[in-house]
Amino acid sequence: MIALKPQKGHLLIAEPSIIGDVSFNRSVVLLAEHNNEGSVGFILNKPLSFRLNELIPEITKSFKIYNGGPVEQDNLYFIHKVPQKISNSIEISNGIYWGGDFEVIVQLINNGDIKSADIKFFLGYSGWDTLQLEKELQSNSWIVSENTYKSNVIRKSASSLWKEKMVEFGGDYLLWSNAPENPNLN
Repeated sequence: MIALKPQKGHLLIAEPSIIGDVSFNRSVVLLAEHNNEGSVGFILNKPLSFRLNELIPEITKSFKIYNGGPVEQDNLYFIHKVPQKISNSIEISNGIYWGGDFEVIVQLINNGDIKSADIKFFLGYSGWDTLQLEKELQSNSWIVSENTYKSNVIRKSASSLWKEKMVEFGGDYLLWSNAPENPNLN
């Protein structure tokens, strides 16, 4: 498989060998930032058991919240594809944006002007110090992949995203696509 260098907007796909790591086992991470100082990303496929309106009572609609990663899990983060509606957004790539005016988001959600297909919320994020991600790539913990879904990655099914990438990679990865999450239970 051709190895891509990580960059902002790429996906990190957890190698099947990451077993027992609650955050990263079978994770697909969107890199929101990657530079000489480190990397920041959000796990796209680890939904939590509670909803946004349970954390923010002024929000009247129910949106899923995802485990964004093990760093700062008491902070709420979000990515979206509606920068024209949310000021102060930062483009990641491929029409995906990070952050913006949260008070505006509350209003837009309550008015029905933002749907779950437009935005994804996370508690915490995934972070790597300078060269930490490169070391993990050298130890075969991750596969770097282009985000072929573009902004539609926001609405991809969490339950099938990792498996879908394993099937796409083919070869030995195809075998892992149907393996149980914990091979010891097989």
